[in-house]
Amino acid sequence: MAEKSVELSASLEDYLEAIFNILNHQQVARSKDIAKLLDVAKPSVTGALKVLAKKGLVNYKPYGYVTLTTSGTAQAMRVSNKHHIINSFFVDILGVEPDTASKAACKAEHALGTDVVSKLSEFTKFLNEISGEDKCLADKLRGFKKRKIKSISKHY
Repeated sequence: MAEKSVELSASLEDYLEAIFNILNHQQVARSKDIAKLLDVAKPSVTGALKVLAKKGLVNYKPYGYVTLTTSGTAQAMRVSNKHHIINSFFVDILGVEPDTASKAACKAEHALGTDVVSKLSEFTKFLNEISGEDKCLADKLRGFKKRKIKSISKHY
């Protein structure tokens, strides 16, 4: 049975995703790990963890470790998946630098609905499939942009 999604602000989604990412690399997360990853103050983390715990998404006790509940894991996976799809579109299709793409994807994942992200995913898969094995679509786009810039500069 699929876990029901709890309505969260963009900020709380960021905390949930950060916890998820930390837990992918170690067994538990600590407030200081979350604060460092998100570049926020520890009291901000404490406030967010209290809210997430009330919503049943994290297991948290002051000065203790943080883990995700089953619902929290499901919701964090949805957020992380959206981030990955958008980031992949930016990097693989548009040729955006990875650091820039990741920051932009973090902002976009909150604004774009599931339907839009699903369409981006389908479009990315389609373009990668038709671009062929020999050359990455992002490389082709970069070449197109360079030709266009040269063409524009000839007129001035």
